[in-house]
Amino acid sequence: MKWPSLPLICVLVALPTLVFGQTPTIERQFKGKPNADINVGIFTSIHKNCTAAPLPVVRLVTPPAHGKITVKQGRLRATNLKQCLGADLPAFIAFYRSAQDFIGQDLFTLEVIDSGGKSQFQRITVTVMKPGAGQGI
Repeated sequence: MKWPSLPLICVLVALPTLVFGQTPTIERQFKGKPNADINVGIFTSIHKNCTAAPLPVVRLVTPPAHGKITVKQGRLRATNLKQCLGADLPAFIAFYRSAQDFIGQDLFTLEVIDSGGKSQFQRITVTVMKPGAGQGI
């Protein structure tokens, strides 16, 4: 299953089929500044009839070594998502915040479990850069 090209949205319509009893793992990468919230995922579920499904469970499997993860509840307003031309859905939004003076890469793993019990691991790498680094004209 191909995931949407939007880098911050993980919409759980149906998780990929489990292969050989293993839970699928998705690799994701983000960049941001030290000691600032970096949005690393928006997690929601939607039925085929475009109505909200129960929210998935988001579990921290492996914590980051140089920061912390916070999950907040919010809303996702999506257009042109699968066959749904407009949807307003409850969502969980995950943020990473590095330690105050940390510069470099940090890695952590989330598990996302849908209401049917299917799960998916997301191994997330966050590159924390000095302010102004990597910005071109």
